[in-house]
Amino acid sequence: MNYNCNMSYPPRTHADAGDKPVIWTVSVSRLSDLFRDITLEYDHLASIEPINLGFDDAARHIRERMALDRCDVVIAAGSNAAYLKGRVSVPVVIAKASGFDVMQALARARRVSDRIGVITYQEQLPELAEFGATFGVPIAQRTYVTEEDARAQINDLKAAGIKAIVGAGLITDLAEEAGLTGVFVYSAASIRQAFDDALEMARLTQLESNRGPRPVVADTLRAKHGLNDLRGESDAMEKLRQSVVLYARSPATVLIQGETGTGKELVAQAIHREGPRGLGLNRPFVAVNCGAIAESLLESELFGHEEGAFTGARRGGHAGLFEAAHRGTLFLDEIGEMPLALQTRLLRVLEEREVVRVGGTRPVAVNVRVISATHCDLEARVREGRFRADLFYRLAVLRMALPPLRERPADISVLAEWSLKNALAALGARPHPNLHAEIAACAPLLERYDWPGNVRELRNLAERLALFLAAEPLQALTPAFMLSVAPELARPAAEPLAIAAAAPAPSAETVEDVLARFGGRRDEAAQYLGISRTTLWRKLRKH
Repeated sequence: MNYNCNMSYPPRTHADAGDKPVIWTVSVSRLSDLFRDITLEYDHLASIEPINLGFDDAARHIRERMALDRCDVVIAAGSNAAYLKGRVSVPVVIAKASGFDVMQALARARRVSDRIGVITYQEQLPELAEFGATFGVPIAQRTYVTEEDARAQINDLKAAGIKAIVGAGLITDLAEEAGLTGVFVYSAASIRQAFDDALEMARLTQLESNRGPRPVVADTLRAKHGLNDLRGESDAMEKLRQSVVLYARSPATVLIQGETGTGKELVAQAIHREGPRGLGLNRPFVAVNCGAIAESLLESELFGHEEGAFTGARRGGHAGLFEAAHRGTLFLDEIGEMPLALQTRLLRVLEEREVVRVGGTRPVAVNVRVISATHCDLEARVREGRFRADLFYRLAVLRMALPPLRERPADISVLAEWSLKNALAALGARPHPNLHAEIAACAPLLERYDWPGNVRELRNLAERLALFLAAEPLQALTPAFMLSVAPELARPAAEPLAIAAAAPAPSAETVEDVLARFGGRRDEAAQYLGISRTTLWRKLRKH
C-alpha cells in the first residue's frame, strides 16, 4: 500500500527539547523497522527513543530508566504491549491493526496459499469467520500466550498444510523460521495512529499535571488493597487482620517487619484503607522503596527541591513525597536502606511536621501518617551504628511482624488456588472445574517447601503454572506436572533471612562471591542477599 510522503504534519516548533513529550517505542522483530520509519515523521513533535527489548527485559529496563529519566508515554504492540500494560507505571499506547490492515494482510496471504492461518494474542477475531465464509477463504484462527505457545500453533498449522500465516512481528518471525510465509499485519497508517494517540495522551497528562501537584515518583498511588486482601485462614493471619484494624484507628507511625515477599506494602495499604484517612478512597497513599532510588536522588524525591537547586532541577521546582502524601499516608519501604544523612532529615520532618525543599528556605507544613517497612533487623543496625536510635523509636511507635509463609502451612493451598485463578484470568483462561481438588492433591508438595520468597514466590509460581495450563487446557494440575514446571519444590530451600536473628551485613568479599555464583546477574544476587539492586551496587562501589 502506497502512502503520500508529502502528507501534511503539524508545523515544527522551536520549543526546547525539554518541553517536548518523551516517547519510548518498545519492539522486537520487524515492527522495529516500521517504528523507526514513522519516528522520522514525528521527531519534531516529540523526543522519541527506541527500546529494542521485549516482555520482562523491556519492563525491567523501563522501570530502571524511570528512576532517573523522564518518559511520558510508551508505544508497543501485540503481546509485548499487553505484557507491559500492567507492569510499568508509564502509560502504554497499544498500536492496533485496523480492519483494513487485516483485510490487506489476508489479500497478500491469499496470493501465497488458498488456506490462511491467523494467529493473534489471547483473543480471536470473530469477524474473520464471517469474512472467510462470505468470500470462500478458509481461515484457521489460533491464539497464543507465550512464545512457546506461538511456536506450537505455527507447527500445528504447518502440519495442516497451511503455507501463509498472518500476525504481528513475533508470529511472522516464527512462521518464517518454520519455513512458512509470514504476512505482517500492521501498516504505516496504524503506527501513525499510535503516535498520534501517544502525543494526545502526553498532552492530556501535561494538562492534568498543571492543575495540581504532579506525582513525584512512579511509585505514587492510591491504595488498592484492603483488609479482605489479607488472605489466609490461619491463626497468625487472623491475628494480623485484628492488628490492622486496631492500628488503623491511630495516627501513630507503624513499623512493619517481615521477610521479603510477605506482603508488607499490602498490609500498609490495608491500614490506610481501614483508617479515617482512607475513607472514601480519596486520601493519597504514596509508596517509595528507599533502597531502589539512588542516594543522590532520594533526598529530592522525599523532600522536593526548588528551581535551580542543582543541575537538572525541574523548572518551577518539584514537590516531594511528603507534600504529595499530605492528609494521607507515606509508605517508606526498605527503610533500613536509607542513608544516615537522610535519616536525620526524616527525623526532623517527623518531629516538626514540616518539610523544607532542597535549595529552599520556606518550611511547608505536612500532615502525613508514616508507615515504614523493612526485612532486616533494625535494632541490630542501631547497635552497629547504621541506623539512628532516635529515628527507630520514632518510627516504631506501633510495630507489626508479618509471619513467613512456612509458618502458616494451612494458608498455602488457599493462597495457591486464589493466585492461580487470578493468573489464569489475567491470561483470559478459565480454571479447571476441579481445580480445588487438584490443589488439594498438590498440597503435601507445596507444604514441604520452605518458600524463602514467601507469598510473592507463591504468586510467581502460580503465574508460571497458568502459562502452561492456558497453553494446554486439558493438562491436569498434578504434583508431577507441578514439579516439571517448578523443580525447586523438590529440594530444600535456602535458609531464610530471619528478622530476629539477621546476620551481619556481608563483607565485600562475600558480596562479590555471591555475584560470581550467580554469573554476574545482579537481580538474583540481590534477592539472595535480601537487598535491593541499588544497595548491591552501593556495596560494590565501596570496593
